Order: sequence, then C-alpha cells, then structure tokens
Amino acid sequence: MVRVRFAPSPTGPLHIGGVRTALYNYLFARKMGGKMLLRIEDTDQTRYVPGAEDYILEALKWVGIEIDEGQGVGGPHAPYRQSERKDMYRQYAEQLVSEGKAYYAFDTAEELDALRKQLEEAKVDNTSYNAVTRMQMKNSITLSKEDVDARIANGDAYVIRLKVPLKEEIRFKDIIRDWVVVHSSTIDDKVLLKSDGMPTYHLANIVDDHLMEVTHVIRGEEWLPSAPLHILLYKAFGWKAPEFAHLPLLLKPEGNGKLSKRDGLLGNFPIFPLEWKDPFTDEIARGFKQDGYFPEAVVNFLAFLGWNPGTEQEIFSMDELIDSFTLDKIHKAGARFMVDKAKWFNQHYLKVKSDEELASLITTTNTDLSHHLTIKLVRLMKDRVTFPQEIVSEVPFIFEAPTTYDEEIVKSKWNDDARKAMGVIKDSIQAIENESFTSQNIHDTIFPALESAGIKAGKVMQAFRLVITGVGKGPDLMLTLEILGKEDVTKRIENAILVLN
Repeated sequence: MVRVRFAPSPTGPLHIGGVRTALYNYLFARKMGGKMLLRIEDTDQTRYVPGAEDYILEALKWVGIEIDEGQGVGGPHAPYRQSERKDMYRQYAEQLVSEGKAYYAFDTAEELDALRKQLEEAKVDNTSYNAVTRMQMKNSITLSKEDVDARIANGDAYVIRLKVPLKEEIRFKDIIRDWVVVHSSTIDDKVLLKSDGMPTYHLANIVDDHLMEVTHVIRGEEWLPSAPLHILLYKAFGWKAPEFAHLPLLLKPEGNGKLSKRDGLLGNFPIFPLEWKDPFTDEIARGFKQDGYFPEAVVNFLAFLGWNPGTEQEIFSMDELIDSFTLDKIHKAGARFMVDKAKWFNQHYLKVKSDEELASLITTTNTDLSHHLTIKLVRLMKDRVTFPQEIVSEVPFIFEAPTTYDEEIVKSKWNDDARKAMGVIKDSIQAIENESFTSQNIHDTIFPALESAGIKAGKVMQAFRLVITGVGKGPDLMLTLEILGKEDVTKRIENAILVLN
C-alpha cells in the first residue's frame, strides 16, 4: 500500500508552500488508494513555537486534507510527535556506531571553529567535517577505544556522526527529476545524534519513515541536497529507501527567487493559510481564510502551482483533482505565485455559491444586518466582487446617504434635464405602495414617467445614480433603490436637489 507523510516542524505558522506539499501528498495517496500520515518533527526544541502544532492541524482541516494516521488521529506507529520518540533514536545511532558506520565525536565548538578557519586559510574548497578532516579531530576513529570509553564514562559531551564513505557514487531516481548522481566527497559527516541526546532531522526522518512504512517521500525542492545523505543512511541501516519526488519551489510573483513573507507584505497578499498571531511579539500575519478566500479556491490554486492535468480544465473539485493527479505531471521548474489567479478561482467559487450560503457568511461577521437585507445585498453584489466581505464593504452608500457628490459627474451630468428628471422620478416613486417597492416595479414606473415628460432615461440615469449613491457607477440601480426603500430614496433625492442646485 502507498503510504505518504506530511512532516512539518512546529516553528511557526504553516507556509502556503507547506500546504501545497501536504495537498500533493494527499492527492497522490487518495489516487493510489493509500494512506496519508501526519508527523510533527520537533527535534529542534530551540525553535519550537507554542500554538504552531494546533495551527498546522487546523490549516490542514480547513483546506480539506484528511489525515488517515498520525498526530491528532493516532495509529499503530504512535507517538507521531518526534520529541516523544527521543529514546528510540539513540539505539539506531548506537547501532551504526557498533557496525562502524558512525562514530563518536568529542570536538568542542572552539575546536570545530579552529578547523574551519585553518581550512579557509589554506584555501580548501570543502571546509566541512568529512572523510578527510575527521582524521585531524577528536573522535572514536582517531582516539583509542580506552580513551573513548573513558571520555564517555567521564560524562564528556559528544555527538554521533555518520561515517560517510570517501569515494562513493550515490545514485537515486527522483520521480520528478529523474536520476540524481552525487559523489560522497561532497557530503560531510553529518551529526545524527546531538550532545543533548536529541536526534537531528536526518536521523529521525529516516528512522521514522522506515518504521512508519512510508513508501513515497513527496517534499519540497529545498530538501533535494539532503536526499543523497538520506540514501546513504538507508544503505547504512540496510533498509529499502522510499521513492522520492522533490517538488518545484514556489517563486515570487516576478519569478526571481523563493516566495517569502516579505513578498506577501510587498504584494499585499497572505502567504499563510490561516491568520497567525505570534505568541512572542503579538505580530499578526494575514491568512487566506481571514482574507475571504474559500478553501476550495485555495486548493484549486495550489494544485496548479507546479502541476497541470494536461487538459484545458481549470476548475476542479477535490475528487476531480484526486482522479486527475499523477506525480509525472508535476513540473521541475519553479511556479510563480500569481495571487491574481487565486482571486480568479475565489471569484468563481463565490459566484456558484447560493445566496443563502453567502448571506450566512456575511451575517457571521456583520451581526447588525438582517438576513432579509443581506440576501438582497448578495443579489446586488454577487457578480461584482471577489470576496464575501466586499458584498458589504463595496457599497457604503447602502448604509449611509451621500454627503458629497462626484464633481466630474456633477459637471457633466447635472443639467436642466437632470433637475427636471429628479422631480419626475420623485413623484413616480412616491406613487408606488411600500409593499410594492421592488426593483421591477420601480423600473416599470420611472421609465414610462420620464418618457411621458419628454426625458430620455439614458441621459439622466447617471445623474440619478449620483443622487442616490454620490458616485457615477456601481451595481444595479433599481435593486439598490429596492434595498434602500421608498422613504430613504425620497430623502436622498430631496437632499441632492438642495445641495446640487
């Protein structure tokens, strides 16, 4: 069975690129009839941020990614939080030491710094702790067994490092990038177990993927340089490596470099799925959800950032994405984060939602609005906005009569015909019964009255809109009048005539 995992670190809010990684894992697992796992990789306790884990779980739930096994769900390989698996990793690191595939290193921070400086002064290209430089340092390769045992018994600080072969070609086939070939001389002897007993990412990642029976590792391109090291670790343990697929980067909208938080600030768009309040600084980062994006729009948008179905279809439900998704249709090149496309998807999903559903979304955040009024606002604005909150925010004139009027429209449209027309319109409106004050009845009353007065409606409608809203353009005017009501419309006409004349 195909088993994939999403393994974020709780070091802050989940970046939207992480959501895409989770989505691709989820789509692949569902397409293959497999399982989706969630593992929290919190081995670096110095970077742990309170609330980040709950944020991850909430974000995945919001976009509709269902976890089959893992943190928050449970399963046969629990616990799924790496900090709770700490004691288990040591035995695997010690196993590699006993087999001569890893070693104890007792070097202090000062000694490591001195080594780097020495190599830099000698103009050596590779200044890392590797198969060559290890022979100059204090470790269980250069020290006698008695010395090593004594140091450990004495409580001296040490780490366990992988013993990387000096001359070995490391090859693996990436599903997206085809064959990757790296020489072992370019890989340093990575620390597997830190001096505090915590495993590094590399050890914990490989051990957990093996024990949790992960068959496919689908992760971001930034992990590609680590993949040869991971292949070495699988080989050292004698385990079969999973298949790898390294996803393309999410790029800035301009295409030059990786998408960052700063790009969101400069471009005025969120780069996190949900709003996040930093527990240390109280700084608030915007979220797609709070900005008014629908989860299905975000999913649709993210799916196309690096993948293409090979057809003209752009709007996909989650089930349709699952049915169409294959790893071989993922691109190698980075994907530009074009937020206008996200807005396009959101506008589509807004338009296909029912008036009732949109009204319920609006009244949740605007408790002063009646349901009856909200439904009318939805009808008025649904085809003109991108986000639900704009249904209210884009029509301030609905809630407050204008006190100023667009000067350009006044100059061009407020003339004798307009003055005469306002009187005709006012009289026509007053003749309509309150219970019959609908957009259709208003239209059917006003237009014939203007015609009878010898006034062409087309020449005065912009002036009429100006009187009602203060501006020269906007949503359906007749429906706007219906929403405002007979009394308010009459007052606005009377006030505008006084001010404009």
